[in-house]
Amino acid sequence: MTFAFGGAGVFKVKTKKVPTLAAQVQAFKRLVNDGVISTHQLHHSVALIAISGNDYMSDSDFETGFYTSFDDLDTYIGNVATEILDNVAQLQMLGVRKVLVNNLHPIGCTPLHTSSNNYTTCDLLGNYGASVHNKYLKQMLDERDNVHILDLYTAFTDIVNHAPGGGSDQSKDFKGKLSPCCESTDEGGFCGERSHSGKRLYDLCENPDKTFYWDQTHPTHAGWEAVMMALQQPLMEFLDEDYIA
Repeated sequence: MTFAFGGAGVFKVKTKKVPTLAAQVQAFKRLVNDGVISTHQLHHSVALIAISGNDYMSDSDFETGFYTSFDDLDTYIGNVATEILDNVAQLQMLGVRKVLVNNLHPIGCTPLHTSSNNYTTCDLLGNYGASVHNKYLKQMLDERDNVHILDLYTAFTDIVNHAPGGGSDQSKDFKGKLSPCCESTDEGGFCGERSHSGKRLYDLCENPDKTFYWDQTHPTHAGWEAVMMALQQPLMEFLDEDYIA
């Protein structure tokens, strides 16, 4: 079952009427309390908390708040991680035996951030923010049993932003690593947009299977397949055969 909403974050995103992470967990809790989800089902279930950075995007508290120092930013990021931890604890108290939490991918490598330099290099500040988030997340979740962090940051970096001569085997499969396959032809537009007359206002790459990012923020299907190849082995070790049988 999914309780996720596109565009949601740990905290409220002002321009999007979507429930926060806590509200999504409460929706799950109501089904458990009402008996729709049984104790037996809980004991053989895996929960995934997928927070992908909306708390750090435009219209979030991070973007609209007034911060006077790096300490203020550090505190905000710590609050995001703490809220994730609290919701992991809620799920475990309800009886979910194993919980997955993804860390943040290198946000500075998304086309949204690389477009300013013609898709040639990643934005260091964006990646730094993701690293701070991931540091807090690891410190907090390492103290809990039966929680596994899906390391998106390393999986993405090994494909799109590795050192010369390094990277994963899958990295060689992609020609376009920092540029999108689908790009708006109108400044301020978006992938898939059309004019009132139906004219397409975006360009598509010739081979999406060789491009890592689909649009300004999301990987292509091929991109996600490559990421999952990196995540699969540690994930299966966490979800041992006796558990998933």
